[in-house]
Amino acid sequence: MKNQNTYLNVHEIRKDFPILNRKINGKSLVYFDNAATAQTPKQVIDVIVDYYSLYNANIHRGVHQLSQEATDKYEESRQTIQKHFNAKHAHEIIFTSGTTHSINLVASGFRSILKKNDVVLVSALEHHSNIVPWQMLCEKTGALLKVIPMTQEGELDMDEFETLLKLKPKLIFTNHISNALGTINPIKKIITKAHSVGAAVLVDGAQACPHIKSDVQELDVDFYVTSAHKMCGPTGVGMLYAKEEWLKKLPPYQGGGEMISEVTFDKTTYADLPHKFEAGTPNICGGIAFGAAIDYMNSIGFEHIAAYENELLAYATTKLLEIEGLKIYGTSSNKTSVISFNIEGVHAYDLGTIIDKLGIAIRTGQHCAQPIMDFYGISGTARASFAFYNTKEEIDLLVAALKKAQRMLS
Repeated sequence: MKNQNTYLNVHEIRKDFPILNRKINGKSLVYFDNAATAQTPKQVIDVIVDYYSLYNANIHRGVHQLSQEATDKYEESRQTIQKHFNAKHAHEIIFTSGTTHSINLVASGFRSILKKNDVVLVSALEHHSNIVPWQMLCEKTGALLKVIPMTQEGELDMDEFETLLKLKPKLIFTNHISNALGTINPIKKIITKAHSVGAAVLVDGAQACPHIKSDVQELDVDFYVTSAHKMCGPTGVGMLYAKEEWLKKLPPYQGGGEMISEVTFDKTTYADLPHKFEAGTPNICGGIAFGAAIDYMNSIGFEHIAAYENELLAYATTKLLEIEGLKIYGTSSNKTSVISFNIEGVHAYDLGTIIDKLGIAIRTGQHCAQPIMDFYGISGTARASFAFYNTKEEIDLLVAALKKAQRMLS
């Protein structure tokens, strides 16, 4: 009866995901690597197949029917994304190849804005993709990168953040949810305080979007980025939301077709938004499927998803802590369904390898968050991350597998 809950019919939902029927080493797949990539339901797979079967064509400017159909579907998807995130305008949604592309687009644009000794703030909880582009920006501009420190619980030190605001930073970047620890950051508070000193804020929403329905107007965020594959969509497509005023201020990221108005050898003028930032042929199928994935998740309901995943998180936390020598990293009371842990005397990589033989997929290593691992003085962790199609029975299988691995490796 462990799967019985008041939020979701998980048994029926699991039927939407063909991959959950797979056998791994003769065992039923238990997929707990959702923070890296969520699985894709047949409703989204069907949209991908339909695109290549029925209306595969290059979009915009085509007069033939296939092109017009593909264009309509692509732009309808942009509107779906706009509505989901409550952006004021559809042209504030820029299609990208993913979160990393989106962050680099913004960082590149700020090369023409930042000056030597300008201060930018990054949180200590960031994925490498929200650290390295800003380091490269500082190298180019002479700006200074300062870090908002973290606490032992895996939360941002907000008192230190207040102190850093006295430096009058120009730009602040933080994730909405830590991919390594699951901590939900107080981004509304960060954004409000940042704006009080004139700083712009970029929020990496890649880990948040599968769990939380973010309202960019309510947050008053300047830039918000995510990837479709975190939200039951395909890889290779994502989005940048930016306020219209910022998109008009930033220069184009790449040059090429689609992003131009007129081209001569003397001068080129740029297209209006959003095309100014969408050079070349985009991932048309991916963009359309991104919208379909959002529709699918909304059909499940984000409130129901959050409630059920919190139930899984609480159950897994209790069960995992029953394992002797197991330590969880990231113990904030405000977190989502991600658990990073180590077992004393056992390397995380060995844990992951052994339980894979039992059909269980988790992530091991630094999770592209080496500064967090350095903070805790560890080389990495094992990470189990849960989605709305997972079950408590699967968590029991994980715990049993970890105990078996512990016995083998001790």
